Amino acid sequence: MIEAAGTLFSIRVLRYDGTEHRHWKAKLARHEGSLIVLEAAFDVEVHHLHLGHIPLGARTVEYYWQDRWYIVFEFLDDAGKTRLWYCNVNLPPVIEESSITYIDLDLDVIVRTDFSYQILDSEEFEQHARIFGYPQEVQ
Repeated sequence: MIEAAGTLFSIRVLRYDGTEHRHWKAKLARHEGSLIVLEAAFDVEVHHLHLGHIPLGARTVEYYWQDRWYIVFEFLDDAGKTRLWYCNVNLPPVIEESSITYIDLDLDVIVRTDFSYQILDSEEFEQHARIFGYPQEVQ
C-alpha cells in the first residue's frame, strides 16, 4: 500500500547484475493506477556529458509506471518550468511501500521542449548487453 502525498521514497538504480549504480530520495506527489509521480531535488552537483552542469538543488518530477520499460524525469528550471525530459530505458520498476528499485538498461533519450530529441548511450547498452548477458527479450 502506497502512503499519502509527501511520503519519502528511496530510489535505487541497479545494473543488470544487481549491483547498485546510484540512489536518492524523492517525495510522493501522486499515485494513479500503475503511475507513481515523485518530486526530487539533486542532493549533489552533477556534471553530465549531455545535460551539462546539474546544480545542487536542481528539481525533477519523476514518472514511474509499474508495467512499462521506461521512466521519465522532467527537469525543471529555477522558475519551475520544464527544461527537458530525460527518458530512461529500464526493466519495469519494483515499487514497494516507500521504495522503488529498477534495473537500468543504459539507453536514454533526452527530449527538449521543442520536441527535438537525442538517443544516448547505445554503445553502453551494447557493451553491457555483452558483459551482463542481456537475454534476447531484454535486447
